[in-house]
Amino acid sequence: MEKQQTVDRILEDVETNWPQAHQRILPQVLRLIRAEHGLRCAVGVVFDKYQLQGADYSALATLRRTPAPHCLPPTTLYHSMLFSSGGLTKVLNRLEQAELIERVANPEDKRSKLVKLSDLGKQLVEQVVVELQQAERQFMQPLSTDEQRQLNQLLAKLVP
Repeated sequence: MEKQQTVDRILEDVETNWPQAHQRILPQVLRLIRAEHGLRCAVGVVFDKYQLQGADYSALATLRRTPAPHCLPPTTLYHSMLFSSGGLTKVLNRLEQAELIERVANPEDKRSKLVKLSDLGKQLVEQVVVELQQAERQFMQPLSTDEQRQLNQLLAKLVP
């Protein structure tokens, strides 16, 4: 398998072979794309270990960060996760089949169900988050604590 080109090498190639594009290219965007890909790979190892998809973890973590009994209407979950309802339905079906969530009656609306984190789902997400945080820390290790703080401040301007 061929090694991935560095961003600097990509920029050199663009400058040499496509100078019109090079004048308008934003190296920081290329680096953000590469960083996002690297981070996805790092956390993907953890997700694979637990046979989870990123969307599965996101749903479980969203439920876990709500007050006990860790229960939300699907629409609230939908808005918290920014998924389409079709995508969320597939995620919830998968999590329910794995017994990581339960669908329970909504006391405020008898026509709808709430999504509740099961005990098994709570145990799993609490275990996974520890390993994800380790993978994230390892990914960020090339940056000093101060550089990580600065990066966070800069990114907060782009993504509040």
